[in-house]
Amino acid sequence: MTAILKVDTIQDTSGNNIINESSDTITIGAAGDTIDVPGTEVKTNKVSPTSGTGLQLGDSGDTITIPSGATITNSGTASGFGGLSMVDQWRMTADKSNVGTSNTVFDSNLEQIDTSGQSTVGSAMTESSGVFTFPSTGKYLIIAKTNYYRDSDRRFCKLQIDIGVGGSFTQLAQGYGHIKVINSNHTYINVICSTIVAIGNTSNDTVRFVGAGDGEITAEGSTSTNKTTFTFIKLN
Repeated sequence: MTAILKVDTIQDTSGNNIINESSDTITIGAAGDTIDVPGTEVKTNKVSPTSGTGLQLGDSGDTITIPSGATITNSGTASGFGGLSMVDQWRMTADKSNVGTSNTVFDSNLEQIDTSGQSTVGSAMTESSGVFTFPSTGKYLIIAKTNYYRDSDRRFCKLQIDIGVGGSFTQLAQGYGHIKVINSNHTYINVICSTIVAIGNTSNDTVRFVGAGDGEITAEGSTSTNKTTFTFIKLN
């Protein structure tokens, strides 16, 4: 014998709605309730939040498994998956001459890369008088590179990265090269250095880039192509 039970609402013994149907919307439970489905599989075409825009899958410590062969299509913005959320690159737009025996801060003619075909990811660094400020806390890989040139011998050419804490700077990384000239034309050397920094306070922690040599040298710049560059990659 078969039978059909037709109701719009099912309540518990205390009079609280357990299942309610209205205008083709079925509500199971009420706010604050926990709905436990002990079966092994639930099939549906869409899961949406009851209110607001946040939807949580599982709890802290749970393992959410995506089986082999499944395809996830992302048409929005994904975050928190370990990908790079910020990659920024700046360059010097004009030559900086008279980089000499005293440490010289690269403090002028700096821009975020903007030539057609170039791009960055996420929030940008900010810069003032050669001091760079970070958009958020975290660990960053910093890579500095410059082309030095001169038409006379130079025993060494130096590039370094300094970390600033409250305006007091400490050297973190150095790169060296030398220029050996065999005629009166410019001779070039490419110098690179890098480091990973932990930024705990975006108002207090900064970096700057410094050059030097055993005599005057010129750091090459350009507004249309990368010659002297400073790259920032957020790792987490």
